[in-house]
Amino acid sequence: MAFMKSRAADSGEASAAAKRRFLARLLFVLAGGMFLDGYILGIIGPVIDTIQTDLGVSTLWEGLIGAAALFGIFIGSPLGGWLGDKFGRKPLFMADIALFCISSALQFVVDSPSQLFVVRLLMGVAIGAEYSVGWPLMAEFAPARLRGRLLGLTVVAWYVGFMVAFLVGYVLTTNTDVGWRVILGTSTLLAVILFIARLGLPESPRWLWNQGRRDEAHDIAHRYMEDPADMTDVEHEHTRKGTFGELFSRPYWRATTFCSVFWFCAVAPYFAIATFADSVLKSYGLSGGGLAGGVGLSALAALGVVVTVLLIDRVGRRVLTVPPQWLCTALLAIIGLWAGAPALVVLILFLVFSFFNAMYNTLTSVYPGEVFPTEVRGIGTGFAAAFSRIGAGLATFLLPWSMDNLGSGPTILIAAGVALIGAAVSQALAPETKGMSLSETSAGLEHGHVLAH
Repeated sequence: MAFMKSRAADSGEASAAAKRRFLARLLFVLAGGMFLDGYILGIIGPVIDTIQTDLGVSTLWEGLIGAAALFGIFIGSPLGGWLGDKFGRKPLFMADIALFCISSALQFVVDSPSQLFVVRLLMGVAIGAEYSVGWPLMAEFAPARLRGRLLGLTVVAWYVGFMVAFLVGYVLTTNTDVGWRVILGTSTLLAVILFIARLGLPESPRWLWNQGRRDEAHDIAHRYMEDPADMTDVEHEHTRKGTFGELFSRPYWRATTFCSVFWFCAVAPYFAIATFADSVLKSYGLSGGGLAGGVGLSALAALGVVVTVLLIDRVGRRVLTVPPQWLCTALLAIIGLWAGAPALVVLILFLVFSFFNAMYNTLTSVYPGEVFPTEVRGIGTGFAAAFSRIGAGLATFLLPWSMDNLGSGPTILIAAGVALIGAAVSQALAPETKGMSLSETSAGLEHGHVLAH
């Protein structure tokens, strides 16, 4: 309490309104990064056929280009997390958006499949760093009572970005003569706006305290943090450095296993199905399924995230994590096993899957920031994100091959198997962290407890 009292009379202490404005700004710039992630993944689907014709892209290169950003996230997430834990959240939060601006602009001038692959790989590296720095930064500033909601709102931006990109790409490719390079490069303008908006953001007080820089942590906490209890909780941080190896040590292996496997199994089926929605739905007899699939799946997913955001700080994390995974496993199994199902029924099943998959996908933005302690929060989030992108990247890369060689039914059954693994792991390990301080949430799985209160 000495921390609070020593600063309470500080005439320079920010007003409650100023603190809320800061939190809104932080939410905007972080949500903007997630919007960009969804946008660059969604924009490739509508133009891939044009790219294939213009550049003579083979099936192999089609899969590589579609998955390039995901492979980049695999590289950028652990690298950004490690650098963020070592050098601070703030510098990495600026560096990743700067890299995105440059690599996004390069899309205007690419003239070969290999160049496009490399450019989108670099964009993925930037987004990967965004995951492992942005979410920990929000978790470390957000009030405990709103933390789940604020982190979840960034996922809304991801799905909206994916949906907007698919719609923009579809409209521009079917109704205009705008080239595919310009369509892909439309992400550059927003990236520049976000770079400017991030200038002047503060460092995380929890990271500063962890580094032993207590006076700076005090000042920033009182200037930007709204809840006195959260300010006090900063003092509970360890003053020690974390290492990558600690993720697999006895205190943290449960958190690492849960976050990584849960995230992997949540995103792999959705990425593959949504990225190639046109071809997947056409294989079930839905001609012209691209618009209905790309926009419809993303719209239902965005709605699922909104519902989760409204409920997460009221009903808790586990109820929004475990049951929806079992339901999605069943939905995919029905689609895979029901040969000759009416096209409309298949579309409805996919849309329902998209809604409930998005509900538990929202928790992939919440759990890593809560269950890992500050000293490994960045690298823990980064490792889980990287592991998840192995699944998303492989699923996106292999889906065209699987559809051609195995058929739609077996392909969807494989997706059901992945969802089943995620459901089982979450049933066993998903903790309940509603309303708890970060000191409490990061201590739960450390001691092997699946908290349920």
